[in-house]
Amino acid sequence: MSAPQNPAPLKQQADDDNEIHDVATFRDAGRNSVTPVAQFPEPVALAVVNAFADIVTRAKASTAATTPDSDGIVRSQTFEEGDVYMIEKPFDGFFADRYIMDFYDVAERDICSRMHLHTGLRFVRMMTGPDTRIRVGSLSPFDITDVPGVTPFRPATFEDDLPETPAGVHRTRYNLIVPPCSFVDMQIPRGVSHQFNAIGPHAVIDSVHPEESIEVFREQMSGYKMMAQTVFLADELPAAATCIDTVTIDH
Repeated sequence: MSAPQNPAPLKQQADDDNEIHDVATFRDAGRNSVTPVAQFPEPVALAVVNAFADIVTRAKASTAATTPDSDGIVRSQTFEEGDVYMIEKPFDGFFADRYIMDFYDVAERDICSRMHLHTGLRFVRMMTGPDTRIRVGSLSPFDITDVPGVTPFRPATFEDDLPETPAGVHRTRYNLIVPPCSFVDMQIPRGVSHQFNAIGPHAVIDSVHPEESIEVFREQMSGYKMMAQTVFLADELPAAATCIDTVTIDH
């Protein structure tokens, strides 16, 4: 395995909350790696998901979490897929942090999140409760862990056309479904496209950003902010119809 390099910045404008890159010319720097972890009875899954979601909800109502702290960090933030809370922040000698995200329900909002990439690598644990699925998309196929006798299930996958691309541009979208009452991990390399959309009310992510301080410095950003550490591959949020379908592969 080759040693990590010191890559060039990804952002054109470091603090832009809505920077758009050309989806026609974009190519992923690698692939997302997906690892199914566990499945639970409905009451167990619901209790876990609700416990994480409640943390995010309390943060939204907290003055301390919604205003800059002594390091200038605002812990409660908003992203396209849902509300987020930085439960653990970086500090000198430890450049990672951890976010919890409480997903919006695509059916309730009637819009999907956009395909995007991040300025640093991510590790996410997706967790679903009853009657809820997460549809994950990428412009590259997923590498799925399957260790015989250990991996509990294999998520369903399928392909479709990336919606709402510019005229004359066609990109294949690779999709993976996190089923109800399941934990699924995903390792997201820097510069690799992905999108998450929850279909149902009970979905959260526990997300570790192992190089948060490094990417802020590398991109010359003025602070820690989910939106600024993101590059989008579409101008507008697409309609719910473009991401809500899981019926065709649920059999």
